[in-house]
Amino acid sequence: MEVRLRKRKFTATEYTPPGDKSISHRALILSALSHGENPIVGLPASVDVLATKRCLQNLGVNMIERDDSLVVVGRGFTGFTSPAQALDCENSGTTMRLLAGVLAGSPVAAILKGDASLTARPMRRVVLPLRTMGAEITSPTDGAYPPLSVAGRELKAVKWHMTVPSAQVKSAILLAALNADGPSQITYDLLTRDHTERMLEYFGAKIETAPGRITLSPGALTPKPVTIPGDISSVAYFAVLTAVTPGARLVVKGVGLNPGRCEFLRILSEMGARITISQKVDGPEPIGDVTIEGGELRGVSIGGETIPSMIDELPILAVAAAMARGRTVVRGAQELRVKESDRITSLVGELSKMGVRAQELFDGFVIDGGHPLRGAAVSGHDDHRITMTLAIAACLCQSGETVISGAEAAAISYPDFFSDLLRMTEGEGNA
Repeated sequence: MEVRLRKRKFTATEYTPPGDKSISHRALILSALSHGENPIVGLPASVDVLATKRCLQNLGVNMIERDDSLVVVGRGFTGFTSPAQALDCENSGTTMRLLAGVLAGSPVAAILKGDASLTARPMRRVVLPLRTMGAEITSPTDGAYPPLSVAGRELKAVKWHMTVPSAQVKSAILLAALNADGPSQITYDLLTRDHTERMLEYFGAKIETAPGRITLSPGALTPKPVTIPGDISSVAYFAVLTAVTPGARLVVKGVGLNPGRCEFLRILSEMGARITISQKVDGPEPIGDVTIEGGELRGVSIGGETIPSMIDELPILAVAAAMARGRTVVRGAQELRVKESDRITSLVGELSKMGVRAQELFDGFVIDGGHPLRGAAVSGHDDHRITMTLAIAACLCQSGETVISGAEAAAISYPDFFSDLLRMTEGEGNA
């Protein structure tokens, strides 16, 4: 799919984002691992979330559409059935890594496969701790890359120190630990998103968290209703478009405000945007409203222990940096290289075509802001976050038309992105 955009004026004043993708994966999986009915409200229609849903259905989990919810009838670890064919995780690393943890201690055997992009993403980081627990996981690359063949086994408790700050790896170990022979412990140096810990506690798991340490004891889960909050990562694109537009003001309604996901809002505030937050706790996650007011931005330095909590938002923050005065430097973000694309190379290469003065670093990038953007022919690299980032940049171009090839990738996380973009802006474009 090809999208054409010219400069567009941001006109929106209020926005309700789609449901949070990361929380949706976990709600589906933990609902399937409970014993009973779990109504889930607000599931997004993103390709990644649908992949998790279909994989669970192929493992024998029954799901019922009821009123405004999807009711997942949990079967517990012992209730799965071996699928007749490989479980297709499509483009979703979250689906594959979390299901590897689930299947490791289940009584079934299954193959986890994905598309070309997912097949190139590293899996040994999750295979090694699961094998240490006794899991039988094989692949043509000895677990380095998909596909992964997982045969369920009785698992041993593990003490595992996280050398790579990855919420997906942490989550896979915790899900496997639910069915181990005793308490497991994970230690870490850098914080990562804690959606899994929050959801496990909500579903009644025996989990204890302390600085640098998580301990989980095996046990059954209790069925629970879950309301999915708005996706803060989807908000990031329109937050940046607001922040770089002097006089613009956007109220975002009902968005998830997990502390491990809001770091990019702090960065936008540091750059000069005015941001106010009101929140409440509703279920396992805090939710609330965010108001963003645009203005003149300035360059900043981004790095250190905050990077893992904002890794998905770094591409769109590059657009904020391009519109800001001065230099922005991002370091410590080498994890961007093993996402759906090498996001450092993709981002710097495509934004440079649009007139952004960008330099690639081995672990990040440098952007000298304040120079006018121009339309160009660019590629989304089959990467949803690169695609959406380029679309926001296209709206800010002073001249020319931007043609984005492969724009269908946005549906991986945000199927309505382009229709929302046109609704919230005025100008030329055929998105």
